[in-house]
Amino acid sequence: MAQHQDEPEDRTAAAPNVRAGSLLVSATDLAEPTFRRTVVYIVEHNDSGSFGVVLNRLSDTAVGAVLPAWAPVSAEPKALFVGGPVRRDSALCLGTLRPGVSAAGVPGLRRIDGRVVMIDLDSDPHVVGPLVEGVRIFAGYAGWSAGQLDGELKNRDWMVLSALPQDLLAPAGPDLWARVLRRQPLPLALLATHPIEVERN
Repeated sequence: MAQHQDEPEDRTAAAPNVRAGSLLVSATDLAEPTFRRTVVYIVEHNDSGSFGVVLNRLSDTAVGAVLPAWAPVSAEPKALFVGGPVRRDSALCLGTLRPGVSAAGVPGLRRIDGRVVMIDLDSDPHVVGPLVEGVRIFAGYAGWSAGQLDGELKNRDWMVLSALPQDLLAPAGPDLWARVLRRQPLPLALLATHPIEVERN
């Protein structure tokens, strides 16, 4: 039987194949405060380890206060996001290209997956701006050494799901966690209704 080529590839928790562009969605019982109710976008995954950024942890620092040239290109809210516990003193920038735009040959842009690119903050925001729907700037990142993430997946700490281009620029907050789960097939979508504080219910 021929496969339908037009059907999007879906990476669900049943087949946790992590790659650049995957989302790691924290399991409902992952209580560790740094990653509780988080959605992590994987930037790189290979034999030496993995790293990504938390998409739904907003800081109280405005982009304009630290990188004023990038403020006009930043998606709302124009604040730094806390990408993870590693190297919080460094900034990492991701953006979503406009439909039909290619990053090929553009200095300072490196394609991660689909329309999502990593952007060198030393590049010219006036050049990058017209190419992207918006950018997010993250302070720090989440990192895993070789085999560490595999162990956490075996422990069912994370669900591996497909990212959509708009996830990167979505408003912050735990509702991104619920929104990503809600669009999954049943029974996974039911987890979106999981109470934030079980002990209070």
